[in-house]
Amino acid sequence: MAQIIVAGAGQAGASLVAKLRTLGFDGQITLIGEESVPPYQRPPLSKAYLMGDMEMDRLLLRPERFYRENDIDLRLGQPVTALDAAARTVTVGEDILPYDQLALTTGSHPRRLPAAIGGHLKGVHVVRTLADVDDMAENFRPDRRALIVGGGYIGLEAAAVAAKCGVQVTLVEMADRILQRVAAPETSAYFRDLHGGRGVQILEGVGLERLTGDDRVTGAKLSDGQALDLDFVIVGVGIAPATQLAEMAGVALDNGIATDEYGRTSDPAIWAAGDCASFPYKGARIRLESVQNAIDQAETVAANMLGAQKPYVPCPWFWSDQYETKLQIAGLNTGYDRIVTRPGEKPGATSFWYFRGDELLAVDAMNDPRAFMIGKRLVEAGKSPPADVLTDPAADLKALLK
Repeated sequence: MAQIIVAGAGQAGASLVAKLRTLGFDGQITLIGEESVPPYQRPPLSKAYLMGDMEMDRLLLRPERFYRENDIDLRLGQPVTALDAAARTVTVGEDILPYDQLALTTGSHPRRLPAAIGGHLKGVHVVRTLADVDDMAENFRPDRRALIVGGGYIGLEAAAVAAKCGVQVTLVEMADRILQRVAAPETSAYFRDLHGGRGVQILEGVGLERLTGDDRVTGAKLSDGQALDLDFVIVGVGIAPATQLAEMAGVALDNGIATDEYGRTSDPAIWAAGDCASFPYKGARIRLESVQNAIDQAETVAANMLGAQKPYVPCPWFWSDQYETKLQIAGLNTGYDRIVTRPGEKPGATSFWYFRGDELLAVDAMNDPRAFMIGKRLVEAGKSPPADVLTDPAADLKALLK
């Protein structure tokens, strides 16, 4: 009987094993996860779950019985400790498990602050796992003072939840502006104003010199000379692909685990999908960090493990919830040289359209789902609307799809 092992029980791993069964694979499937809980959604962790608006059972991607009913051996709280690619085995606890094919869906790890500047102190948190969020939850109350390090989406989302709970929030971003790596100045300005209106102090072009405290963090010294008194810190300075198992296997790495267009690594028996995997796209190699990519790529890899030979062609889209604002992003804005702004129909709604010359690359839509959906379809179809149509509030965007 054919044996497939999937290492990594996040969104990609859960999607991959479910797709294998949907496609009719009747061999043995083992899904291995480091955490002691079944695969769950991560985006609500730092929002609805932290706010107390979502119970643990609603976080689960599927009820635990799904894995039993589909004859999927779900091994939780048992990380892979060894991988022998030549023998095609992985070691989990005291068990050595053979595989015919192995999928690495190991995700990513949050980057942490160095211990030399106080990153080891109690009260310094990252936002990635259920345990991370449970550990910080008690701090989200009005008598607390927080420092958020990093002005990307993770940092801004954490700042929004903290501010809604009454926490006094200061956010520092070393770059000239928040979201500098991922968004246009117009999007940065939108969210700077949004947070400022909720009492969040955003310091741009300011870094963290060090955290202070003996055992637990009590303060911070910033690069502009400010000293802050603090109760806790949230670090949102990006993630790194989890490549430890790939390194054990000796497969090629390139900004993560390098795969071909089918999701196969340099070892023909090993595949990769999700945050940990980089793949060829439009003449370059990219790695996408999003729920939708984890699902779509994992399902494509599942099909290819069964012989489909189907190239993975992503349709990138992302989202971020901050206060009552939903940001929806379609496409990849790399290489843009022009922004076209379209006002939304409701107060606070707007969209920013990224162009390279006359080519539409991506759309950021704030509280404007119509602009997002039409922008997404245009990007996927390779269509680029005239700028004067986009800037005309009376123009019918849907007509652009014809």
